[in-house]
Amino acid sequence: MSPNPRQLTLLALVQAQGSATVEHLAEKLDVTLQTVRRDVQRLADSGLLTRFHGGVRAPSSTVENMAHQQRANLNTAGKLRIARAVATAVPNDCSLILNIGTTTECIAQALLHHSGLRVITNNLNVASTLSANTHCEVIVVGGVVRGRDQGIVGEAAVDFIRQFKVDIAIIGISGIESDGSLRDYDYREVKVSQAILTHAREVWLAADISKFNRPAMVEVGHLSQIDRLFTDAAPPDPFPALLNEAQVRYEISLP
Repeated sequence: MSPNPRQLTLLALVQAQGSATVEHLAEKLDVTLQTVRRDVQRLADSGLLTRFHGGVRAPSSTVENMAHQQRANLNTAGKLRIARAVATAVPNDCSLILNIGTTTECIAQALLHHSGLRVITNNLNVASTLSANTHCEVIVVGGVVRGRDQGIVGEAAVDFIRQFKVDIAIIGISGIESDGSLRDYDYREVKVSQAILTHAREVWLAADISKFNRPAMVEVGHLSQIDRLFTDAAPPDPFPALLNEAQVRYEISLP
């Protein structure tokens, strides 16, 4: 599903608190209990929330991400807005790294009309999309292909990326926690992402609002390593202060 703005706010409230009652959510959103119950049911059916008697909680797993197709269907409109904003900011005739993630896959689609790009990626979906752009050179990272999402991970991928220094790394992330840490689920993917962070002159993070306060097991890095953030709604507290402290420029692509 692609949650509407109210449902995204509901998700952010639950993720910030860990759990919430239906009554509390109705009060915060200034809507009826029936409206909240309908939203909760739709979000629970999509695996984005877990229901309990009288309320909901965020899915508790910090060790396993949602399935690729489920992630691709989550907040599609927001990801497309982010992708358009990123593509507008990317100049022609530059070098990029795009990592694993459904948001970076949307960005690849938005870059189809650029020219003179040299793109390194460990995401076969990104490579497949950008290979349709005859004015773009695509370099695919070597390593182990993860069948569930066509991501390439492992030490061979890390060694491959260490050969390069690109103009811009455009990365997605599974979660951003309230201490400013950037987190993911698969330590093999994290190793590749850490190499990407240190082999780019600028690092741009593309993360929709559902990624804030979302827990994951393995630390990739910190907001202080990011130069620009592209998101689709105003980040909840304490993230504005963290972003300002880290001197991260951020752009919000509203509907």
